[in-house]
Amino acid sequence: MIENLGIWIVAIVALIVLWFILYFIPIGLWFSALVSGVRISLLQLVLMRFRKVPPAMIVNQMIAGTKAGLQLSANDLEAHFLAGGNVPNVVTALISAQKANIALDFRMAAAIDLAGRNVAEAVQMSVNPKVINTPPVAAVAKDGIQLIAKARVTVRANIKQLVGGAGEDTVLARVGEGIVSSIGSSITHKSVLENPDFISRVVLEKGLDAGTAFEILSIDIADIDVGKNIGAVLQMDQANADKNIAQAKAEEKRAMAIAEEQEQKAKAQEARAKVILAEAEIPMAIAEAFRKGNLGIMDYYKLQNIQADTHMREGIIKSDKK
Repeated sequence: MIENLGIWIVAIVALIVLWFILYFIPIGLWFSALVSGVRISLLQLVLMRFRKVPPAMIVNQMIAGTKAGLQLSANDLEAHFLAGGNVPNVVTALISAQKANIALDFRMAAAIDLAGRNVAEAVQMSVNPKVINTPPVAAVAKDGIQLIAKARVTVRANIKQLVGGAGEDTVLARVGEGIVSSIGSSITHKSVLENPDFISRVVLEKGLDAGTAFEILSIDIADIDVGKNIGAVLQMDQANADKNIAQAKAEEKRAMAIAEEQEQKAKAQEARAKVILAEAEIPMAIAEAFRKGNLGIMDYYKLQNIQADTHMREGIIKSDKK
């Protein structure tokens, strides 16, 4: 019983040791590379394990590249993996580029991949151009009519400009700016509706793909809708503004007239108050004249008669006016 247990323990240990050896010395993977025409040593595969590089991925990509006629280096693939790159994506892009007769070497493909762009998708887009739909772009012709245009931009990836080149957002922004400029330079909106290809020609002549990762093949106007009469709206707004200004000036003049009238009334009331004060001093002056002998009884009666006659005349004049 003890002898059987010892045999089982030895067998298990032997299996563990064998798995450990086969893991660090992938003989099967090395043999697959050898029969596929890929020259790579067992020592190099063992060192990949220690550098935490998956040997299966490197060998499989080298086999795929070799079968496609590419000359790939295990050191280059391993360095790209350690730099954080996507090795299968780069090899796929190289194979696709070779089949499509596109000039692309490993160094450029690795740089594009490390720049954060999908190099395989870029090669595919270079073979099969992509159509980008622009959002609605509103512009106003010289006659004041607003036009809303939608365009389809056919682009092809520019492999040489993928590193450092602008993306789709820049292309859309430039196309939108070109549409606004071409519509704005039109005399009437009718000319744009009659010849929408005029916009395409003008926009294409501007070279909008300069400095971008794409090459613009064509710009097609998909739809044009007539919007608001911006010129009429602006004229109405200007008329309303002028009316408000005129009303404000008239209100200012009216307020000034009211203030002036109030001032005149205040002056008249002040003058009337002075007259009343002066009239209040008359009896005192008469009494003083009586005391000093400057005024007699007959003179006082004559003065009363004159005042009574004056009041009567004023009453007659007021009654005639009514």
